[in-house]
Parts: sequence; C-alpha cells; structure tokens
Amino acid sequence: MQKFMLNITASSGEFYQGDCESLTLPTGDGVYGVQAGHSPVLVALHMGILQFTVNGETRDVLVGDGIAEVTPTFVLLLVDSAERPEDIDRNRAEAARIRAEERLQHKQSMHEYYQSKIALDRAMQRLQTAAKYKR
Repeated sequence: MQKFMLNITASSGEFYQGDCESLTLPTGDGVYGVQAGHSPVLVALHMGILQFTVNGETRDVLVGDGIAEVTPTFVLLLVDSAERPEDIDRNRAEAARIRAEERLQHKQSMHEYYQSKIALDRAMQRLQTAAKYKR
C-alpha cells in the first residue's frame, strides 16, 4: 500500500511524525478517510478518535478540535490536544467533569458558559474513550 507523510501537532507540541498508510479523521459530518494520492483539501476537525495505520497496525488517538491540511503526499494535523487512549487518567477526567458540571450550575457570562460547556464535552469524551479502551 502506498504511504504518505503524517504530522500530528498538538498545542503542547509534536505528537507524531512519520509514514502512514491510511487515516480517518473526526469531523462535524462524521469520519473522513484519507489515503496516499488524496486530492488537496482542508478539513475542520472535531474532538474524537482519529485512527491511522502504520505498517498494517492501526493506532487510535483522541484529538481535540483542529484543522487538517491534506495533500497527495502529506497530511498536517493541527489540533488542540492529542493523547493515546491508554494514557487517559480516568480519575482526572472524572474530576474535570465534576468541576465543569458545577461551573455550569452557576450564573456565568456567555463566554464562561461556553468555556464550561467545552470543558464538560472534553471530559466526557475522555471518559468515554477511556471506558471504550478499558483503561
């Protein structure tokens, strides 16, 4: 199978750079598949599970919102966050969920409300991912 170069960069730094055989991206419209030779496109990413295949092995990564630049030979992903499901700390994610729910119960500005909602969504996604991968 043909390969392309994949670069996943989170706000904390480079997460992965190397060859890739196939890639599925979480978008607002569902998953978006990419293989070598794909037409150039920019894709908005939503928090969810990204899957990429290297040497026949599929790897899963929980990514935050971001953007993907796809070319026939290279894919660049710029995301808020990226972590392996096995690295998710369930206790920390549960504490974040509780804090976000408590903040949502208090009177807030619209900006604070949306920040709390995003934090809750992120914590819930992390908990669901950790449960799915049995950590």
